[in-house]
Amino acid sequence: MSDDKNLNDKFDEAKEKANEFAQEAKESASEFAESAKETINSGENKKVLAGVLAILLGPLGIHKFILGYNREGIILLVVTFVLGFVTCGLGAGITGLIGLIEGIIYLTKSDEEFYNTYQVGKKPWF
Repeated sequence: MSDDKNLNDKFDEAKEKANEFAQEAKESASEFAESAKETINSGENKKVLAGVLAILLGPLGIHKFILGYNREGIILLVVTFVLGFVTCGLGAGITGLIGLIEGIIYLTKSDEEFYNTYQVGKKPWF
């Protein structure tokens, strides 16, 4: 009996800690989502967000949409899916390389230079 009670106590303790961890994770995700929304909706410099998204999700063109280049984002999407399908992934590889190059360029520019080039000057490619 004492083993069952001890086991139940440990199970309850583990369950409580898991719930605490889940709550902390939800709060962190919520804070991240709020700050990402603020960054996207504000006129502030979007260098880090655009750079990281370009490196990670470059073929999908999400970094272009973040910067307000909708036409270029759609071009990347179409090339990735249509040309990628027709050429067995070559199109997706090319757009992935474009995303990687753009992400590196975005992250290596100074904040002021990035802001003036891509947000004020609206330079769509590289």
